[in-house]
Amino acid sequence: MVDLPSLPLCQRLSFATGHFLNDLCASMWFTYFLVYFHSVLGFDSFYAGMLLLVGQIADGLCTPLVGYESDRHAGLLAYGRRKSWHLVGTLSVVLSFPFIFNPCLGCTLNTPQWVGLIYFIPFIVIFQFGWAATQISHLSLIPDLAQNDHDKVELTAFRYAFTVMANITVYSVAWLLLHFHMGEDKPENMENLSKQDIPIFRALALIMVGLGTLFSLFFHIGTKEKPESFHHLLKTEDPDSPRSFDDTRLSEPPMPYMVWKRWLKEPSFYQVAVLYMCTRLIVNLSQTFIAVYLTNSLHLPENYIATIPLVMYVSGFVSSFLMKPINKWIGRNLTYFVGLLAIATFAAWVALDPGMGVAVYGAAVVLGTGSATILVTSLSMTADLIGTHSRSAAFVYGAMSFTDKVANGLAVVAIQSLHPCRTQVCCPACIPFYQWVMVAVTGGVAIVAAFSLSSIMIWPIKVRYCKKDKEKNCTQTWF
Repeated sequence: MVDLPSLPLCQRLSFATGHFLNDLCASMWFTYFLVYFHSVLGFDSFYAGMLLLVGQIADGLCTPLVGYESDRHAGLLAYGRRKSWHLVGTLSVVLSFPFIFNPCLGCTLNTPQWVGLIYFIPFIVIFQFGWAATQISHLSLIPDLAQNDHDKVELTAFRYAFTVMANITVYSVAWLLLHFHMGEDKPENMENLSKQDIPIFRALALIMVGLGTLFSLFFHIGTKEKPESFHHLLKTEDPDSPRSFDDTRLSEPPMPYMVWKRWLKEPSFYQVAVLYMCTRLIVNLSQTFIAVYLTNSLHLPENYIATIPLVMYVSGFVSSFLMKPINKWIGRNLTYFVGLLAIATFAAWVALDPGMGVAVYGAAVVLGTGSATILVTSLSMTADLIGTHSRSAAFVYGAMSFTDKVANGLAVVAIQSLHPCRTQVCCPACIPFYQWVMVAVTGGVAIVAAFSLSSIMIWPIKVRYCKKDKEKNCTQTWF
């Protein structure tokens, strides 16, 4: 089969802008949520952690549900299924996120903290619903828009490049706001954040929402989704239905609708799910714990908290553009393996050099490059799994994201429960603790990912329909 021409550059760029708002908010969420609620608003660390956990649970639950509904409904008129859900998600994020990084309206110093807990939970749930709707609809457009296999990699790479740009934007704007807001007598470190820094985070949230909304507008104007009638969705809702295989459609290319029960019977579905979960664990947990590792284990100056993440994301930004030629040269599986080698190199570096000092810049480049490689490739493998079944792509991406959110939430809770200190002041036991946390969340998870990758190399990603006959044999039809 000859590949169709690639998408125009303007279409690829407009698609990539569609997740920029989500990326900006996610960067603030993972980087500043705990420190804002604990150090700035003064919430008890347990309550701050509970709010974060509520967000992860809400995101994990909303993601597969949004994916399922997105596959079933045709969307708003001729606007498109995916873009309709993207619009709903964007509006939900824009209307809720600024309230999360704002003090409780009407609360005073004497207000019990549980009141603030109840106040913030609805905004967090709405935000996570909107975030999930935007993420799933955007990912589901990849197999719809891609003209060939290489387009899938390139669209994913462009998407990740904008993710890197979003993180750089958040860190840069936050540094500028802190720099200009900081008084002469206030030292420049995160431990001295207080209620007087509320305007910084309020301004940061509003700037990010405004900038992200502008990029979302570019996405909706420049991205063209092929409209699909609701009647056509009903005709292909169930592949077991006789009307799904009527004579009028025998001359058309076979593009059956995979209901969610069918996906759960596919071995490749679980292979890709485990690989994607491991990938997200490596990327998200290393981002979450890199700051405490730098300050508590390496005892580096505070500016490293900003510069090291920037080095990671810039190296990831550069490497993301190399994904297409590398994939064409050595294939998906070996590309992912190369990324795992980079992750393993970082883990070994951290384990063997407890006081690496400025050499951490080199380690950050290795980690950023490896993280970008495995993330882009795992998303491309998910698109490969979906293949021609793009009509149920949202459920697949939703299920993958569900495993990601649940696994990350449980991992953070497990790590925090093993923390050697019971007070805010870090004890000497924290020095090796965070060092080995970084080793475990990179090297340890990379080993699990390697086993999952091995299974894919032995049993390649394929999707089949199994239809049992009278003798209970399984007739396989490959797509």
